Amino acid sequence: FKTMNSHQAIQTGFMSLITQSGPMAKMVLLLLLVASIFCWAIIISKWRTMMRAQMQNTKFLEVFWHGKNLDEILNKVDKFPASPVAAVFRSGVKELKKLNSAEIEVRNSASEGVDNIYRALIRSSNAEIASLEKHLSWLATTASAAPFVGLFGTVWGIMNSFQNIGITGGANLAVVAPGISEALITTATGIAAAIPAVIAYNHFSGQIKRLSVDVECFCQDFLNIIQRSFMGTGARKN
Repeated sequence: FKTMNSHQAIQTGFMSLITQSGPMAKMVLLLLLVASIFCWAIIISKWRTMMRAQMQNTKFLEVFWHGKNLDEILNKVDKFPASPVAAVFRSGVKELKKLNSAEIEVRNSASEGVDNIYRALIRSSNAEIASLEKHLSWLATTASAAPFVGLFGTVWGIMNSFQNIGITGGANLAVVAPGISEALITTATGIAAAIPAVIAYNHFSGQIKRLSVDVECFCQDFLNIIQRSFMGTGARKN
């Protein structure tokens, strides 16, 4: 019972600090709360996206390297909608199919076709990485700005304490406590909003870099396969 009473007292004391805060402190707390809610929504959504992308990348690469031909792989690519590598593969094959047999027989046309495929792969990979990076800027902004927003509330609370001292002419606890409590609670809230944001930003940035490397390596491997096919065709014709 004593533990429950102590816990209830802490909750009551924390809520009373908020309710007794001034309008400026409440506005700062509301702003930090909204930013924190958005951050957690992004963290949960981005975590699911990254997990699906990594898992489906692995599965698609198994299908790709064990596939008999491009058409067989293309028929299975829709099973991996969250895979950036699968999306890049789809773009490369789409560009490859634009080349007809007459263009492949000519070495210069084949070289131009490979360049077109390369540009399609790069364009698609950039689009996939940009999609993965979406909303990460909000985490970075919250991580860098939240402590300063909390610091603004801290300065405001201290200013209120000094004003109360000037008005009352005394510096006892009853005079300075409201302003100091505002300062401390806004500081704590700002730090609480910033810490998850900066940890999540660094974590997701690392995951995106690894996915970017996977996509880049796949582009090179896919392009090598296409180039060998074209060069082999040209060699037979010569």
